[in-house]
Amino acid sequence: MLYNLKGVDNMNQPLSYRMRPDSIDNFFGQEHLFKENSLINKIIKEKKLVSLILFGPPGVGKTSLATIICNNIDVQYRFLNATTCTRKDMEEILLDANMYGQIVLILDEVHRLNKDKQDFFLPHIESGLISLIGMTTANPYHYINPAIRSRCNLIELYQLSTKNIIEALNYAIKSPKGLNNEYKVEDEAIKIIAKLSGGDIRFAMNQLEIATISCTNKIISVEDVKTNTKVPQYLIDNDEDGHYDAVSALQKSIRGSDVNASLYYLARLIAANDIASIERRLSVTAYEDVGLANPSAVDRTIKAIETAKMLGFPEGAIPLGFAVVDLALSPKSKSSCNAVQEAIKSVEENVFPVPKYLRLTPHGLKSEEKYPYDRPDLWDKIQYLPEEIKEIEFFEGNSNSKYERALVENYMKLKINQRSADIASLKKKYNKKG
Repeated sequence: MLYNLKGVDNMNQPLSYRMRPDSIDNFFGQEHLFKENSLINKIIKEKKLVSLILFGPPGVGKTSLATIICNNIDVQYRFLNATTCTRKDMEEILLDANMYGQIVLILDEVHRLNKDKQDFFLPHIESGLISLIGMTTANPYHYINPAIRSRCNLIELYQLSTKNIIEALNYAIKSPKGLNNEYKVEDEAIKIIAKLSGGDIRFAMNQLEIATISCTNKIISVEDVKTNTKVPQYLIDNDEDGHYDAVSALQKSIRGSDVNASLYYLARLIAANDIASIERRLSVTAYEDVGLANPSAVDRTIKAIETAKMLGFPEGAIPLGFAVVDLALSPKSKSSCNAVQEAIKSVEENVFPVPKYLRLTPHGLKSEEKYPYDRPDLWDKIQYLPEEIKEIEFFEGNSNSKYERALVENYMKLKINQRSADIASLKKKYNKKG
């Protein structure tokens, strides 16, 4: 189906639709996109079309940003969904593009564009007849075909903050397009809706609109919000420490290999619908506490998080539970985490110059003194650290898993080498490759 949302202003439309921003002035959040020298600002100011992929969580403004760009550069645009568009829809896009000389295709779920549809659009995107603004909640580096990705600039939109959502809700309450000041909304009710939204402005608007139906005398209270939605207790309490204590306890329980406690604190966060905290905490825990002891578990955790975000709750609890059990019962190693922290500490104390032979464009070196790109037999014999700290060691492995034991064994073998900064002598000493 084709969509063109220009000029629609119908008070019978859902509040979330009516409150879609039509300019940067009423676009909430994503401040990083509108800095002076940002790509989005340049596109709008110079009225120059480029193909884009907008990616980020649901309800953060991808569709709104796409329409704002098109409206500001005054270009014809059409909407399609990659999963449902038909051959006829695509042919109509091409007809419009030829009629207007150029058109923008705003394509939702661009990561689901199959090969046949790609083959149809790619030549016209390549020629500039069609400019693509693709939108997706998926990671474009993992899920978008390289043929599409290589022709687009990738723009990431971040999860909106609670402050952003509160500002947007207050704007909707006052706006003639929104509630037009016809309802009084308790400040605490606004805060709860904002926190409950998890950064999804569409969800927040929908909750506000539902509250207008269930409230009495056009006064929306905390009780009205609680009536319509299962509101976690931590969103109602003035003291939210209990929630954030649960976030902390989740990591500590996984670190301590207590699988039952880990599942309990995960369940607390799921009940709070706090996918953002779960994502951050499990990602950190996987790399910090499991790390090299079980790298495949780290990879599975990241995949489980992506799957949970795609599914949403309640189904998203299933892959998250899988990840938590996996991490809790895995062997643990903080060796890589400790190593990078030690390296950062060293750099913060003092920064030494990179040896000349490692620099990108070394000057003043004879040919025999330069880095030997063609001598892989010498690479593990070269000194890479600055002379002042050539003996420093950041990494200290352990033997908590077969994988890490193999890394440590290789590390000890490499330490036997007497690394040298004298490249010329190394070349002379090992004059035969291998």
